[in-house]
Amino acid sequence: MASVHYSEYLHLDKILHAQFPESEKQQPAHDEMLFIIIHQAYELWFKQLLYEVDSVAEIMKQPLMNDNSPELQTVVHRLSRCTTILKVLVQQIDIMETMTPMDFLDFRDMLRPASGFQSWQFKMLEAKLGLKYEHRYGQQYYISQLHQHEIDMVKKAEQEKSLLELINAWLERMPFFNEEENWKNFQRSSVENGLHIFWSEYRKRLKESLSETEKNNLILFDNIFLKNDQRSLSNSANRAALFIMLYRGYPILQLPFQLLNQLLEIDEQLSTWRYRHMSMVHRTIGTRIGTGGSTGKDYLQSALNKHYIFKEIAQLTSFLIERKKLPQLSNEMERRLGFMH
Repeated sequence: MASVHYSEYLHLDKILHAQFPESEKQQPAHDEMLFIIIHQAYELWFKQLLYEVDSVAEIMKQPLMNDNSPELQTVVHRLSRCTTILKVLVQQIDIMETMTPMDFLDFRDMLRPASGFQSWQFKMLEAKLGLKYEHRYGQQYYISQLHQHEIDMVKKAEQEKSLLELINAWLERMPFFNEEENWKNFQRSSVENGLHIFWSEYRKRLKESLSETEKNNLILFDNIFLKNDQRSLSNSANRAALFIMLYRGYPILQLPFQLLNQLLEIDEQLSTWRYRHMSMVHRTIGTRIGTGGSTGKDYLQSALNKHYIFKEIAQLTSFLIERKKLPQLSNEMERRLGFMH
């Protein structure tokens, strides 16, 4: 077997000779090298994020998956890695901010119309996670500045099953409420017609825990968990996700809870990255138009507000009640969840 050399293995000849500042064609601007390297590093991390999300999607596509299995552990681990990478992306802005507004102006006009808005990898990442076209801000021009082959890749990603859709299918498969033996000895105070005995009891206890100013939460609860509301997560998926949050202390629910929590972490880090990016842009160019023709800070602010991918999972915390008020599960259900033998 031929020996492998560090620089050849990493193709450092290509990577270290891939920086060509535009300013060197006219009057060299020192900070342009930093600007290039940071954005190249971003794109490398985007590539790794796509690699991880694709691998998670392949596992989640399985029609059956044990919720205490090595596969689910792998999913949680790789999503955790995505969260850590996103934290690095946020931290890189600290390096970028060592470039002052005047430093940036030395070469900014030479970049037009190049812009981070043209990052097709980031658009693919958003699509693969679950951001749909109709939920995007600035639909009319979000791919208008991409090359055709980049548009084709983004469109292909949008047509595939997103991670959010796969999570919805996984939650729908959870059998807790379909197995009658789990509930035959479940203690409840009342039953509402048409409701599963658990949700009838839980709804009653939730209602008792709400203050007068929170009563609208009960209407929202009915829409999300009991009616055919048009949402990214189905009623049954929302019920399974809330049940996981409520009873996450049971062994079989710990990995599913970690999975849901990692999705919220990903959304939080993406939001933090967008906020830091917006703040940096405002600090650097004020209210000027971005090099790619966007409205700069205003565009980034609107994207920040609208581009939450797993917001429906985050919203479930509105319907949590205190542990001491949770319905007591039957012995059969506790055995199902792993505490009893």
